[in-house]
Amino acid sequence: MKTQRTHYVTTTDGVTIGGTVHGRGRPLVFLHGGIGDGDIDWNRLLEHLTGRFTCHLPSVRGRGLSGDHPDLGPSRQVDDVLAYLDSIGGPAGLVGWSAGANLALGAAARSDAVDAVVLVEPPMRGLMDEREQAVIGDAVARMGELAAEGHLTAAVRAFASGPFNDEEMAVAEDAGYFEATARYVPHLLNMLQQVVAYAGPTAEDPAVLGAISAPVLVLHGSDTMPFYHASARHVAGHIPNAQVREISGAGHAAPLTHPETLAKTFAEFFVAARLAS
Repeated sequence: MKTQRTHYVTTTDGVTIGGTVHGRGRPLVFLHGGIGDGDIDWNRLLEHLTGRFTCHLPSVRGRGLSGDHPDLGPSRQVDDVLAYLDSIGGPAGLVGWSAGANLALGAAARSDAVDAVVLVEPPMRGLMDEREQAVIGDAVARMGELAAEGHLTAAVRAFASGPFNDEEMAVAEDAGYFEATARYVPHLLNMLQQVVAYAGPTAEDPAVLGAISAPVLVLHGSDTMPFYHASARHVAGHIPNAQVREISGAGHAAPLTHPETLAKTFAEFFVAARLAS
């Protein structure tokens, strides 16, 4: 029986948010990172999950199957996630990686339809030290320079070199990750500008985190930048029912380098959360 299909919802401002859907069982909605889209970032985990879960892989506006729109602000993107969740009906688990983890936090704070959440290295920008700010800032600046010269694959590679360690860069290179995501560089630059300019509530705010009643698992790699460790502790420290777990040997790009470990961790957490509810 074919289990892959597509699902679409139209947001209140007329944008179509689309995602591929795989498997059968309890619904899980996966939110991708800043570089890729739903399929590119999560496809390595599917074979380990689709026998037990219905895996929704939506993309943010301007990526994957979703339509584009000038408004890429954090609040608008959280609204998109909520529209997608509402459209599938019933409670769902929510998974987010990096920028997608922050969207998952924003959605979980505002929706009773989210009954459990897994976050893979949510980035709390306010917790970066000066060195980390410089590393990420230089990576973004170099991406912009290369994009202006028309070198999009080199541009996304330059950006990834900020949060990814050397081993992860090699894995991503071998997997064709940079070639696959290069087309999103202009969109990523636009989105980052809007994130920096945004002045509303963010996933870093204790009030947002404190509004989340669902059980939450925050994952970070053992070989990642220190601020991701601090981010995990910050998030878990402000959510009533949250726990932190370390993925041994992983850095920021665990969905690319440790898909089987992540999938096993996801499955165990979501099954236990359902049994406890």
